[in-house]
Amino acid sequence: SGNYYNQGEIRKKELEQSCYVLGIPASDVTVIDHRDLPDDPAVEWDTQLLATLVLEHIEAKNINLVVTFDAGGVSGHANHISLYTAVRYSVCKLLWAGLVLLWKQNQGRCRVLVLESVNLFRKYISFLDVLISCLLPRDELFILTEEETEQAKRAMRCHRSQLLWFRQLYLLFSRYLVLNSLRLL
Repeated sequence: SGNYYNQGEIRKKELEQSCYVLGIPASDVTVIDHRDLPDDPAVEWDTQLLATLVLEHIEAKNINLVVTFDAGGVSGHANHISLYTAVRYSVCKLLWAGLVLLWKQNQGRCRVLVLESVNLFRKYISFLDVLISCLLPRDELFILTEEETEQAKRAMRCHRSQLLWFRQLYLLFSRYLVLNSLRLL
């Protein structure tokens, strides 16, 4: 629920505002408030618990595409890395158990795309990383228009409680607000 520094209620409202800016209806936003999943950049979450919650959500909402962090969590945040680990565990568990049917939604299966973590230099060269990203292997490359980038910045600014000095730099220079390279899991 984003309760780091006891700001859970504030962060829930900020998330709702951010999703509104992005055109995501409140009915499509699920906030998990679980005592065993604390919002803490130093805490690794339980893989099986999180995998179970993710799979339940995918099934309940008929989700056919999941976008998650990679093993680096983009920023090294332990919660982000735990989410990747749980999603990877879910995929492997389903394939191993032969329960691929749970992942078959709409026209096929639920695909999982993993957001590529890049080094600090690439992370903060904004649109200049397009040249590098086009040359490197990836399964998907999303390049935002100027309008989409501004919308993403407006959405980020809704998270006022988290806009520390380095996140202000992120708004100005981050490649993630301009382009995102992803791999299939």
